[in-house]
Amino acid sequence: METDRLPMVQECFSGYDAASLIEETSKLRKIITKRGTLEILIPLCCSTEPVRHKQFRQALKGVSSKTLASRLKELEKSGILKRQAYNEIPPRVEYRLTSKGQELVESVISLLQWMKKWSGTKGNRLG
Repeated sequence: METDRLPMVQECFSGYDAASLIEETSKLRKIITKRGTLEILIPLCCSTEPVRHKQFRQALKGVSSKTLASRLKELEKSGILKRQAYNEIPPRVEYRLTSKGQELVESVISLLQWMKKWSGTKGNRLG
């Protein structure tokens, strides 16, 4: 008797079922697929130093200040970034990855490496 269910990959997702993975994927998508979110993570993964708001604005040319501020707040609320504001004139605000954010960036880098590996393969073009 045939079934419509896909076989489970035990070694990678032990203890999960497809419905749970789909739900988790949905949560992840809400965090990282909004415009500018992945681009915000790039300057943070390329340095051990904190990144200032001004540096984000310079690096993210096509993202408005309002969108940038919104994404930074969302990433902070999600526990991916830590925001440090200094009581100085002019005001100074710096952002760092949390350990949760560092794990996310490492995963994104792995996805980018996968994409780079397979995007140039004839017959297996991505995008």
